[in-house]
Amino acid sequence: MQRPDFDDDDDGSHHHHSPLNPLPWVVWLLALPVIAFEAAFALGQAGLVGGNAAIGWRQMAFQRFAYVPDYARAMWEAQTYPLAEAARIVTYPFVHGSFTHAAMVLVFVLALGKMVGEIFRPLATLVIFFGSATVGALVYTAVPVTQAPLYGGYPAVYGLVGAFTYILWARLGAQQSNRARAFTLIGFLLFIQLVFGLIFGTGWDWIAEITGFATGFGLSFVVGPGGLQRALNQLRQR
Repeated sequence: MQRPDFDDDDDGSHHHHSPLNPLPWVVWLLALPVIAFEAAFALGQAGLVGGNAAIGWRQMAFQRFAYVPDYARAMWEAQTYPLAEAARIVTYPFVHGSFTHAAMVLVFVLALGKMVGEIFRPLATLVIFFGSATVGALVYTAVPVTQAPLYGGYPAVYGLVGAFTYILWARLGAQQSNRARAFTLIGFLLFIQLVFGLIFGTGWDWIAEITGFATGFGLSFVVGPGGLQRALNQLRQR
């Protein structure tokens, strides 16, 4: 049952909490493809399945599922969109550069997905995830200097961060508290990203990630509980 609003329950007497703290099914729907990919890569690398060809499965997945901005530009210029190539814009969040990369994304998907998925409807959660990944990739493509393939779930994860920020923003507004506090998490993530970029160098992926956050936050006004009308009412009360 979806919560109708963002107000906190003071006594919690109307809810029965499972000791296993189960995740919404939509979160598993987003996490399982990543888990399946990494399980196949690990089994193939260990030589348990696929024979010698399995060693190259991760690279093959990149070639098949990663988002390549030059491909998108070529399709736009030709005004033709083969399904196998166009689908990359929603498949790239599920392939990762390493097990560690995938594990970090999974942690965020499970944690943020649970918080968002318990308040947003399943379809809304999917719209946030794939909408953020899609818009992030399109803006990444619109920057002329981007050539490297885009892969991994961070643009979509940043979209979930945006949705979570919206939840905090709405709750703080209901409590008549400082809404700027809702942006603490994204501020922290950007700071960490800056530090890692200064130490290890960085590419242009951050464009898709920041766009993903803005998309997730913006879409939440439309697909969140109460939709756009609730958000407009809150803004009028400011």
